[in-house]
Amino acid sequence: MPKAKTLFFTAPKKTEIRETPIPHLKEDETLVETICSAISAGTEMLVYRGQFPHISDLHDGLSSDLNYPLAYGYACVGIVKEIGKEVNSEWVNRLVFSFQPHTSHFIAKTESLIAIPQSLIPESACFLPNMETAVNLVQDGAPILGERVLVLGQGAVGLLTASLLSEFPLESLVTVDQFEVRRNALQVESKKLEVKSLTPDDLRPFDKTQGKPSTFDLTFELSGSPSALNDAIALTAFSGRIVIGSWYGQKRAEIDLGGAFHRSRIKLISSQVSTISPELSGRWDKPRRFDVAWNALERIKPEKWITHRFPLSDADKAYQLLDENPQETIQIIFDYSK
Repeated sequence: MPKAKTLFFTAPKKTEIRETPIPHLKEDETLVETICSAISAGTEMLVYRGQFPHISDLHDGLSSDLNYPLAYGYACVGIVKEIGKEVNSEWVNRLVFSFQPHTSHFIAKTESLIAIPQSLIPESACFLPNMETAVNLVQDGAPILGERVLVLGQGAVGLLTASLLSEFPLESLVTVDQFEVRRNALQVESKKLEVKSLTPDDLRPFDKTQGKPSTFDLTFELSGSPSALNDAIALTAFSGRIVIGSWYGQKRAEIDLGGAFHRSRIKLISSQVSTISPELSGRWDKPRRFDVAWNALERIKPEKWITHRFPLSDADKAYQLLDENPQETIQIIFDYSK
């Protein structure tokens, strides 16, 4: 009987690959052979480091209780190899995406598979969860014509969010990251939009009359560092909005809500992709948001931000690299052909 190779987190900074028999398909199921899967540098590093809280709404379709040993991940792209008797034959050999842990094979019903547009390659489709997140972030932030926008953090989600924002008629767009490889990754060809990439050290309150960063109307906190909220608060203008897309897990930091914040009327917006904003949910659903995300992936082609490819057997090396030398990485994927 064939076996599936699946990545498990077994303890803080410990992983192992476990082989499990692939069961026989039920009549309404499919067998998918994975081509590639993407590591989430934010969420998965919390799991890898043991910094995750025990909550039940982490991501659609995933385990409700986070305890070691844990199979985790949510960005698998593969090809349908076998189908049950009740499954339409059109699914055979179809390229699909599914929110699955890192595994060489998985069994799923068709309702949990998303057909990938023919215009996209598997590596680009791996970015679907992050692009859906970026779409959700921008919708929650609701940029306005002529606004000054700041994005803190240029990991995969930050880069995708900044790419979407660069398509808006903003006055200016500023991105911030501590790592040079990420600061240099965003490529905006617009001649009408001023785009700057800064280091965290460049962030200081400036004279508002000179159009410096303290005049930001809209700020996205996507760095994964809770202390960055202090920068966001300091750099956001009166009655501005701060969209918090980072998941901090059990990480804590002192946040300065005294002083200027008390009178600033700044809005702190919690943004998470598992739901749709109530203001939009009457007209938007997940399929519509996925359509927007697929179209955005076609335009942006984020596979250019893949810095490393590992076979699943080298998972330890992949997570160690991300943990110890994140300055060398943007997006890491597992390549199951290796």
